[in-house]
Amino acid sequence: MSVYKCLKIILFAFNFIIFLGGGSILGIGIWIKVDGGKFLELLQKVSASLNVVANVGYLCIALGAFLMLIGFLGCCGAMKENKCMLMIFFLLILVIFLAQLVAGVVILAFSSLADIFMAYIDTWLMNFVKNDYGRTDAVTETFDAVMKQFKCCGIHGHTDFTDSYFFNTNQHYPDECCPVKLFNVPCILPTLSQGCYPVFLKFLKSNTMILGIVAVAIGVLEIGAMASSMIMYCEIKKQSSVA
Repeated sequence: MSVYKCLKIILFAFNFIIFLGGGSILGIGIWIKVDGGKFLELLQKVSASLNVVANVGYLCIALGAFLMLIGFLGCCGAMKENKCMLMIFFLLILVIFLAQLVAGVVILAFSSLADIFMAYIDTWLMNFVKNDYGRTDAVTETFDAVMKQFKCCGIHGHTDFTDSYFFNTNQHYPDECCPVKLFNVPCILPTLSQGCYPVFLKFLKSNTMILGIVAVAIGVLEIGAMASSMIMYCEIKKQSSVA
């Protein structure tokens, strides 16, 4: 097999893997919106400044779809052996790679602020449980759905509802804190001990790890795709000049 044909196969393979990687990110984004949507919706309602967190799923969906498109175009460029398509593909991948590199540097630079950010979220959620839960129907229903889905009670535990507006008004805890009840009586002694905050942290960290692994793998593949496309471009140019 000639070097040219080998490069063609390698470029096609790289782009096909990028296409699959984009599909993985797209799937993760959809999964975040489906499984984590209630919690993200709650954060968005608690504070408008948390819209960035709520839009993570949409960002993953958009990025995944774009990578799938780039991978598809790269495969077509390799099969058609078109210099123009290969150069455009190279430039697009280069722009994406540089954008990912800048984003990674920014994330690392501000990683030390993660604890402050999470403490800010904790403060907002505690304020919501104490003052707004049971008072605003839309937000209350959203948090009820979160507690039911994640099998948790309160932010750090059922004691968060002590002296809250809901408890002082109803003299019992939310029904979600007692998933198993007899005779449909009010929840006086909660059976759920874990709060939603640590559950959400675990959920967030697991998704971040998955996204990080996928991002690193895609970055390596992008470098390989750029190198293969440029080598193939030079090879086609050399063959056309000899002909």
